[in-house]
Amino acid sequence: MTRIKRGYIARRRRKKIRLFASSFRGAHSRLTRTITQQRIRALFSAHRDRDRKKRDFRRLWITRINAVIREMGVSYSYSRFINNLYKKQLLLNRKILAQIAISNRNCLYMISNEIIK
Repeated sequence: MTRIKRGYIARRRRKKIRLFASSFRGAHSRLTRTITQQRIRALFSAHRDRDRKKRDFRRLWITRINAVIREMGVSYSYSRFINNLYKKQLLLNRKILAQIAISNRNCLYMISNEIIK
């Protein structure tokens, strides 16, 4: 009997997986089993860290705002500042406030003075 050659479907699937792992080091980019394991792990980490990135940036913005606000007065803090913002119904998110705090502190001082009045 003549030899039957395998089809191309499995090869095509493995090739697609290898393209994903082409930047990995060592066996993680060469062996099919370890490639699939690393692919699952990489996608899991990417999914988890998308949420973590949002968390980390929010923490960074809060820290920056708090640092500038505390320079104004000893008794004034971030939580009081945000509370007063909500009372006055000023719609400035933390990202914008952090950018103002870094680039133009006087503007943030003016905003906080207006809120306190």
